Amino acid sequence: MSDGDAAAVLETPSDDLLALTAALIGVPSVSGDEGALAGAVEKRLRTRASGLVVSRVANNVIARTEQGCDRRVVLGGHLDTVPANDNLAPRLEGDVLSGLGAADMKGGLAVLLRLAEDAAAVGASGAVPHFDLTLVFYEGEEIAEEHNGLRAVFAGQPGLLDGDFAVLLEPTGGAVEAGCQGTLHLRAHFSGERAHSARPWMGHNAIHAAAAALARIAAHESDTVGVDGLVYRESLQVVRVEGGVANNVVPDECSIVVNRRFAPCYSVEEARAQVEALLAGADHIDVLNASPAAPPNLGDPMVAAFVQSAALPVHPKLGWTDVARFAARGVPAVNFGSGDPAVSHTAGESVTRESVEQCHTVLARFLGLAH
Repeated sequence: MSDGDAAAVLETPSDDLLALTAALIGVPSVSGDEGALAGAVEKRLRTRASGLVVSRVANNVIARTEQGCDRRVVLGGHLDTVPANDNLAPRLEGDVLSGLGAADMKGGLAVLLRLAEDAAAVGASGAVPHFDLTLVFYEGEEIAEEHNGLRAVFAGQPGLLDGDFAVLLEPTGGAVEAGCQGTLHLRAHFSGERAHSARPWMGHNAIHAAAAALARIAAHESDTVGVDGLVYRESLQVVRVEGGVANNVVPDECSIVVNRRFAPCYSVEEARAQVEALLAGADHIDVLNASPAAPPNLGDPMVAAFVQSAALPVHPKLGWTDVARFAARGVPAVNFGSGDPAVSHTAGESVTRESVEQCHTVLARFLGLAH
């Protein structure tokens, strides 16, 4: 990051959220390289939101108000982006900003920085907001789970993320995405016996042994499951097949990896049992990773109040997000953020001025920070 990049993040006024988003896009933060952006965010918080208590854990920055409110809301956004696709630099055309991470989720980060400054101003005025506030800017969301910054903070300093309700500013197009699907990856192993391919009757083809399981999964029709009035469409896919040692050898090993996305009504154990039934015939099955689903919790008073505060539309979250980390700790959580999720991770990723301003307005009013 150049001095100019850092200066843009530090100096851009927060009342121009699209310009602040552009400044954040100007600091590259592909997963694994979030340090420069974390440093710029930390410095801006310490400079422009000095009434907040700021902590740094690796490349995760946490800012907290301490107003003595009865309840605390946690707001989170990830610093990292996917790799660039000829869209590294921000490009503004009218009220549309394009660039890497514009929707996912530099626009959300701009809203978080603005809310931090709003909270500092309210605290300095002596007014009492509706809630105490924690804002967390974290690394490693777009890559393997073991690199996730929230995971690291929960493991090392969980008190920094205590709260009664959490909102993750993933792009949702201005709707609330409630709960999330769980995700499960299983690897099924099929064993055989090697032989010359000219004499296959002397061996046992492990790939052929996997054929019945592959056929069952290919024919499987995933359910749509209603939870709290929301419909979660499940999915089950073979995502990897490995087997064979040479073109003239009957293969003695084959493995298939299956990904299951399951509705919040199922536990990891239940989802695993359902998949393993379709993998009957495997010699053994390994769980590569498993992340629980998060329930919508639409009946929770905090969730209901947030939805009702701006008459927000509510959709089920198809996919897994970090709301599940909070839900697993008894904290109801939703996704709500600026930007169209359909353009995330694309070459034409963009966000509009209306989208980031509307996101800020909804959150500021709910939190008691509007002025």
